[in-house]
Amino acid sequence: MNNYKKTAIAVAVAQIALMSGGAAIAQVGASGEPAVVVVSGQRAALNSAQKVKQNSDEIVDSIVADDIGKLPDRSVTEVLQRVVGVTIDRTMSKSDPEHFSVEGSGVSIRGLNYVRSELNGRDSFSANGGRSLNYEDVPPELMAGVDIYKNPSAEQIEGAISGLVNLRTAMPFDYKGMKVALSAQTTYSDLKKGRSSPSASGLFSNRWKTGIGEVGVLVDLAYSESATRTDALQVEPYFPRDDVVPGKTVWIPKGASWRTLNFERQREGAYGALQWRPNRDINTSLTFFKSRYKMDWDEQAIFAASNPYNILVGPGATYDGKGAFVSGTLTDPADKGINYGGDTRIANRKSDTTDVSWNLVWRPTSSWTFKSDLQSIRAKTANLDSTVATGVQMPKQQMDLAGGRPNLIFDSADLAYLANPNNYYWAFTQEHADRSKAKGTAWKGDAQYDFDHKVMRDIRFGVRLTKRDAVTEKTNPDYNWVAISQPWQLGWNIGQLASLGDPRFSGNTRVHNFNNFFGGKVSVPSLVVPNTSLATGYPDSYAGLHKYHDILCNEHAAANGATPACAPWKGASYGTDPAGSNEQTEKTGAFYTQARFGFDDLPMPIDGNIGVRYVKTDMKASGYTVFSYTRPTIPAGYQTTGPAIPNIPAFVRPQDYSGSYSNVLPSLNLRMKASDKLQFRFAASSAVSRPDFSQLQGYTTLTQDVKTTSDDAAGIVRVNSVTLTGEGSGNPALKPVTSRQVDLTAEWYFAPAGSLTLAVFNKQLKDIIVDQSYNFQLPDVNGAMNNFTVTAPINGAKGRARGFELAYQQYFDNLPQWLSGLGVQANFTFVDGKKTMYQSVFQEYCTGGAGNGASNLNLNMNGCDTNGRSFGNLPLYNQSRRSYNLALMYDKGPLSARLAYNWRSRSLQGVNVNGTKGGDGLDSNPASPTVGQHNVSYGLPTWAAAYGQLDASIFYKITEQLSFGLEAQNINDAKFRQEMDQEIGTKGRAWFATGPRYTAQMRYSF
Repeated sequence: MNNYKKTAIAVAVAQIALMSGGAAIAQVGASGEPAVVVVSGQRAALNSAQKVKQNSDEIVDSIVADDIGKLPDRSVTEVLQRVVGVTIDRTMSKSDPEHFSVEGSGVSIRGLNYVRSELNGRDSFSANGGRSLNYEDVPPELMAGVDIYKNPSAEQIEGAISGLVNLRTAMPFDYKGMKVALSAQTTYSDLKKGRSSPSASGLFSNRWKTGIGEVGVLVDLAYSESATRTDALQVEPYFPRDDVVPGKTVWIPKGASWRTLNFERQREGAYGALQWRPNRDINTSLTFFKSRYKMDWDEQAIFAASNPYNILVGPGATYDGKGAFVSGTLTDPADKGINYGGDTRIANRKSDTTDVSWNLVWRPTSSWTFKSDLQSIRAKTANLDSTVATGVQMPKQQMDLAGGRPNLIFDSADLAYLANPNNYYWAFTQEHADRSKAKGTAWKGDAQYDFDHKVMRDIRFGVRLTKRDAVTEKTNPDYNWVAISQPWQLGWNIGQLASLGDPRFSGNTRVHNFNNFFGGKVSVPSLVVPNTSLATGYPDSYAGLHKYHDILCNEHAAANGATPACAPWKGASYGTDPAGSNEQTEKTGAFYTQARFGFDDLPMPIDGNIGVRYVKTDMKASGYTVFSYTRPTIPAGYQTTGPAIPNIPAFVRPQDYSGSYSNVLPSLNLRMKASDKLQFRFAASSAVSRPDFSQLQGYTTLTQDVKTTSDDAAGIVRVNSVTLTGEGSGNPALKPVTSRQVDLTAEWYFAPAGSLTLAVFNKQLKDIIVDQSYNFQLPDVNGAMNNFTVTAPINGAKGRARGFELAYQQYFDNLPQWLSGLGVQANFTFVDGKKTMYQSVFQEYCTGGAGNGASNLNLNMNGCDTNGRSFGNLPLYNQSRRSYNLALMYDKGPLSARLAYNWRSRSLQGVNVNGTKGGDGLDSNPASPTVGQHNVSYGLPTWAAAYGQLDASIFYKITEQLSFGLEAQNINDAKFRQEMDQEIGTKGRAWFATGPRYTAQMRYSF
């Protein structure tokens, strides 16, 4: 099923060697006679992966399963991070980095996230608004191996600028005969404690010679559970204060918080393959792949909702050299305590992906080979995210931030206060829901002609046709935050808070004890949080809670002799509002031709391929355009002066968008063999990465805002300004990101599982998608066009990613006998990335009153500090300059073990993301009319600090069929740390603890 002949041969040889029980390596013994050493498991897998890399036409790294259904880690994302040049995200959402992902989430290759995913050489995706798989959804037990192509050739499907990840499953003809493999695991989380999480998988495969030819059947099933916990400490952003220390500006955080998240997931997978070879010239197969993923998490947290300018600092506080708070006691007498929220949050997601594919290979002559491949894929997902929160006025908070993580100090009075429900009130609710469906159909036909020529090897050409539909619906507003009772509402529409001490509002809460917090190394107070049923009971539970506000609102109106204006709670619209709907259809047609050649008579033989791929993309988006305006009232008889006001009636109308673009993608791959062990590669190509479907949404809101002043004496209304603006949820006119890229490698294969390789790469990117402004034209009643400045995703930047990869692996067979099974695997990656806007939006000062939406370009592109100053010069997201893997391995006799450490340097997670943004920054622009006010929207650059995790495994083969193993993740109990940039330097934002996890595993195969 692999289109790449040499790679296919290497994979097949590697797979057969592995699946049939091992690989034989000839060595010279002490007597001088060749000795055959049979290796299996981990070492055989490394042999196979190295052979794939060495013999491939393209630059590729590979991981092969140690045994049937046994990749070397617990998830596909964790497997990928071991590959040189690959890093993984460790947060659940890019827009909400406050939640840690234990098994990893998104994948970047060479510092870029333009990654294409394949299953057995076919395009594969999840229903997530993007174009690739959620790798955490895929059962690793179903995988026979993973290949990562760094610079694909013309015959490979377009869309992989940073790299192509191909997940491979086994086929019946990979085995000599019947094969059965069973495994069972149980995993225990040291931090979560409680019951362990079971997993199991089973594979059956057989092949028969029949009257209609050779037939093979394979069935592979997998089920796994995971139960983990994450504890977190967080420090809020620092604010400049000149009223705390006389004559000096100091920076005070508005508090520190803590949270616990319990995470559970179930992953199910089913894979089946039917293979038929009626004769030696025809081979056909039908495959079925299905993965199901279900996750649930609940969180109990406290977070600062305080006014940072009302916080006082007690005597004896300490500050660093830049005036940043280090230790002391915070209070807030003006607000009767430091305002905090205590929430219960739940989230659940179900995903389902089904892939059915048919493949035919026909070789009518010794020279011609024809292939046909038909694929149908269906994917869907649904998610609910619900938060219910109480509020509390904390009397004081004592903090010491001098150490590696915050030390929060509470006396007995603090503990008793925070555990007393009478001190809490009902604060807010927030809901979010989304669901997506995607389906795709693809057919490709390939032809290959093999030459009997000393230079030309073969020529290949083919076509590929696809159609993909994607529909996403989400709540509008997206995350619908609605107050129940808040301090800022007092005196406005309520006279008191909905206190839990009031019998009318009491109940439905519990005292949550943060037991074993940070593995017992940190002690934090118990909190009064809403019952989980209130979060899971949306929408009925929400309606009940918001009736508390209605009661208080009516009472306040009655006490003031006013007419009640207490609008009942209204949940976010879902499935009925076009603003929350994104419907896309995309068709592509591609043609490629590629020639393979080789100059074997040269002193250093050279071979390779050269080709070109042409692809045309047609897309349609169904959406809406909405226009609203504020038309001033012009008194009768008054004249108007100033700019003309366009006469455009308000409307809401459906609108279909269509677009088309073509790309020509040449590629060249060369390999020079200096010897049987030493070779060099050169690769050059053009590549594209299409916009995500979430970025192509066709929903645009347009607004006309008119500012006037009246001169009643003169009977004149002066039009001071007419502002025509808009905001697009997406942009159907987006073009793909393109790249011109070059790779050079040096590869020394000095042993079956021994190699030293170096790769140097340079990718020049164009048309990077950023949020910026463009002109949207709308006619008035007379047909005159008016330009609206619309903020939406556009192709607005260029960039680069260049660097090198160094990888080494070796088993030390010449060591003394008792050490001869030792081996080392190591790799290092350096990436230098940069992004340059086509049109700079940098401003030294952030604008007061601009809000933190998409239209605040300076904030979203450059970041704004709480003192109103911009940062600028930010790198590409999720790009670490340095990363490395180091593994110590042991394979001898029945014993196989590995100790593996993975590390990456800091990387930018986002700007204007949840937790480090707000609307009360200081306007410090001396030219601003609101200078000195606290009305600037700030968004701090938030970083993932350098992180390293140590994992281990040991397996013992009891018999040739039966083995037992133990695996451990994060045995160094690493804490994931986040940082935030401020003028006073990089400050600690959050510390996440997940604790070690242990897995016991039994495997049986015959």
